[in-house]
Amino acid sequence: MSAVSKQIIDMIDMLPESEQELAFEMIKRIVLAWDSDFTKLTPLERERLTQSEKETANGDIINHSDIDWN
Repeated sequence: MSAVSKQIIDMIDMLPESEQELAFEMIKRIVLAWDSDFTKLTPLERERLTQSEKETANGDIINHSDIDWN
């Protein structure tokens, strides 16, 4: 989590619950305006996706049908 995210959380925690709900709705609207269909990736999501794509390309995958679940 970034330092700015932590600061935002700290500030929201100072508010009364009703104002926290308003802040949540405002943040949600900002996120939806930025990415209305949630297709953009955060830097961490991009990193994880890139890593998983490399692992898949290298054959570093687990075939779940090969696992003995008993």
